This record gives sequence, C-alpha cells and structure tokens, in this order.
Amino acid sequence: MEENDNFFEKVYIVARQIPYGRVTSYGAIAKYLGAARSARMVGWAMNASGAAGDVPAHRVVNRHGLLTGKHHFEGTNLMQQLLEEEGIKVKNNKIVDFEKFFWDPSQALPR
Repeated sequence: MEENDNFFEKVYIVARQIPYGRVTSYGAIAKYLGAARSARMVGWAMNASGAAGDVPAHRVVNRHGLLTGKHHFEGTNLMQQLLEEEGIKVKNNKIVDFEKFFWDPSQALPR
C-alpha cells in the first residue's frame, strides 16, 4: 500500500494547485504525474481525500465534466454546491462550459 500512498500524496499536491473557480479531470492529473493510464487511481485518491481535508476534491471531475465523484461527498448536492459557490454552473451533473473552466496541470505547473 506504500506505493499507493505515495501516488495519492502526489495527486493531492496537484489537486491543491487547482485554482479557485477552475476544474480539472482525473486523467489530466494522471497524465501530469506521468501515469496517463491511472485516471481511476486518481479517482480513488480523490475518494480517499477525506483524510486530507485541504484537498479541493470537488474541483476534479471526469474528462467530460461530469461530477462522477459526487456520491463521495456528504449531502446529495455538496459537490455541485461547492462548484457553484466558485462560479461554476452545473446542469444535470455536468459542468456547463467545461472547456472554459478546465485547468490543465501539464500547462500550468512546472515539471
């Protein structure tokens, strides 16, 4: 499990960099970390991020802008509420104008 813990911590470091009012995808984080096929592992890290309370997991969605992780948040619409508080509109569990709000760690963070 130690290898997963290290990967999860790397995911959290990237997720903490997502700017307020922006979102990224599980796959974009995985690609940035050099593990392009590990989007699902990034999802698992986000699900486990309750232990790392300073991780803005609500800003990580799937590649189409769907709030696929919303059932891991307390309350029915907490993930959507958190995003909407940051000015991101959500309709039918999907971010409206996803491309406009998308933040790519590969373009924003140093290697």
